[in-house]
Amino acid sequence: MSPTADHADDGLSLSAAVVAVVVLLSVQFAGARVVSHGADDLRRRVDIAAAAAGACALAVAPLGYACEEHEVTTADGYILGLQRIPMGRGGAAAGGWGGGARQPVLLQHGVLVDGMTWLLGSPEESLAYILADGGFDVWIANNRGTRWSRRHVSLDPSSRSYWNWSWDELVVNDMPALVDYICSHTGQKPHYVGHSMGTLVALAAFSEGRMVDKLKSAALLSPVAYLSHIASPIGVVLARAFAVELISDVLGVAEFDPAAPQVSNLVRAFCRKPGMNCYDLLTAFTGKNYCLNNSAADIFLKYEPQATSTKTLIHLSQTVRDGVVTKYDYVSPDVNVARYGQADPPTYDMSAIPVGFPLFLSYGGRDALSDPADVGLLLDDLRRGHDRGDGLTVQYLEQFAHADFVIGVCAKDYVYNDVISFLHRFH
Repeated sequence: MSPTADHADDGLSLSAAVVAVVVLLSVQFAGARVVSHGADDLRRRVDIAAAAAGACALAVAPLGYACEEHEVTTADGYILGLQRIPMGRGGAAAGGWGGGARQPVLLQHGVLVDGMTWLLGSPEESLAYILADGGFDVWIANNRGTRWSRRHVSLDPSSRSYWNWSWDELVVNDMPALVDYICSHTGQKPHYVGHSMGTLVALAAFSEGRMVDKLKSAALLSPVAYLSHIASPIGVVLARAFAVELISDVLGVAEFDPAAPQVSNLVRAFCRKPGMNCYDLLTAFTGKNYCLNNSAADIFLKYEPQATSTKTLIHLSQTVRDGVVTKYDYVSPDVNVARYGQADPPTYDMSAIPVGFPLFLSYGGRDALSDPADVGLLLDDLRRGHDRGDGLTVQYLEQFAHADFVIGVCAKDYVYNDVISFLHRFH
């Protein structure tokens, strides 16, 4: 198979790249979206229909799968949508792999997208359906602030208070709430599969000893921890020039919504530049994807990207700039002391992840976000001072980039079959 997208213009001006950083800051692939008012209108209609229907009715049931909508309330009051595919097409709820009850597995997406990213391909291409047809009980997470997780017990999404969180809160509140809910409903420890920021949240949690006693294993696709080797033109500018004030000054809001007019207008202005189009921008941001065709990209762009907190994007930019993985840095030593009891934010120590916890890491040689050099630093941490033996499985795919792992049409052959083999080892 050969790639279908071309590299972006290497002559990006600093100002154009800074605009792109404001619009596109993430460790996902939200760059290749709105270029026309008509596309905006389509996106709004899709969002309205999706919000009313839910992921089950919108994407899963039409393909012949049973699907359940669940709600999980976090310790800090956020109400998260959680979808469940309890069986394969035409299958029974019981009768999982080996003849017993189906083994639960939780799928966690990255930033600026939601659980729909696992559901947009055909049953032969999308990991959620492949797992369900393979005998697993599939649960699909949706981060706070995304379309099916925009409620709170007391706060309104229109308020700044609702968006006062970074990915630290996903580590402390969201991931434990989801895992506990699945454990209580199935009576089993689930496996965990994350992509991009979904891996960062998991690794940070494991480094603090969280969830390792409640999960059977974790498969991490395009694993993100260190971000100092980002290779894309946009990532380089982000690493050198991004400031906390940049997003705040441009957007002036606590919510970062890629569908908001002020963001869409910036995207249009950038995409209208001579020699530039948004698919080139996607490639420049994520790396040259191996098996992401135009059809898969078009379907993705009907449903994504999704909103997140500006604070989360600032937190990610701190990781890029500082070269370490820490909790959110409030910059002011006094604020950090009040928050953490020390002047600098605490570090997430990846070498502290328990040796006995099974990990599968799959990363790509063309990934401009989860760069192989950064993954190498993570692997060094994981192996520091001890041999993990069978507890660490590493897969390297020279031709893969960031988006290939979740919406690539050939991901089943290159990645998912190995993920499933890994999960079966730790039933």
